Amino acid sequence: MSDSDSDDDYSATVLGSHWFSGPQPTQQQTRIQPQEAVPDRVEGSVLRFGPGVTAALPAPFPVVVAEPVPRRRRGEWRRYALAAVVLLAVLAYLAWQRYGPAIEVRDVTVATADPQGPGCDSTADVVAVVRTNGRPGTLTYRWIRSDGTQSEQLTERVPRGRNEARLHLLWTFQGRGTYGAEARLQLVSPGQRTAATRFTYRCAG
Repeated sequence: MSDSDSDDDYSATVLGSHWFSGPQPTQQQTRIQPQEAVPDRVEGSVLRFGPGVTAALPAPFPVVVAEPVPRRRRGEWRRYALAAVVLLAVLAYLAWQRYGPAIEVRDVTVATADPQGPGCDSTADVVAVVRTNGRPGTLTYRWIRSDGTQSEQLTERVPRGRNEARLHLLWTFQGRGTYGAEARLQLVSPGQRTAATRFTYRCAG
C-alpha cells in the first residue's frame, strides 16, 4: 500500500469518526456549568425563561371593578308604592277640581227682602237665589219687571265651592197709591230657567 493510499484511508476513517462522534470535551469544558439566560429588559412587561408560570402582564389601563348594587328590601318598595299612590290621588283630585264638570243650576227662587213690600217713596230689594252644584262658572241672566222694562244681560261669576249665588234687583217707587208689582228673573245660561215674585207698593199719603 502506498503512502497516498494510507493517508486517504486514515483521513477518511478519522474524519468519519470525528464527524459523527464530535470532539471530546476537555477537562476545562466539563467543569463549566450552564448558566440561566438573562433576558433583555422590556418596558411594560417582564419575561421569564425556564420552567414555571409566566408572570401576568400589567394591564395597559386601570381596571375599575363596579360594586354590586344592593337589592332593595321589599318593605322599601311598598313604602315607595304607597307614596306614589297618594301622589296620583292628589293629582287626580286637583285635575278634577280644575277640569271637572262645569257649573250646573239646580234651583232658582225669587223673593223680596221685605215681605210687606216697600213704603212711600222707597226701594224694593228683590233677591234671586240661584243654587248650583258648587263648580266654578258664570251665570248669565236678566231682570224683567211688570211695568214693561227689563235690564240688559248681566253676568255673575261663581267661584269654586260656592253652592249658591244671590242676584239683586233694586226697584224704586214714588208717589201715592197702591201698585201690584212683579219681578221676574230670566236665567239665560247655564240652562234656561225663570222665577218670579209679586209684591205690593202702598202709599196712603
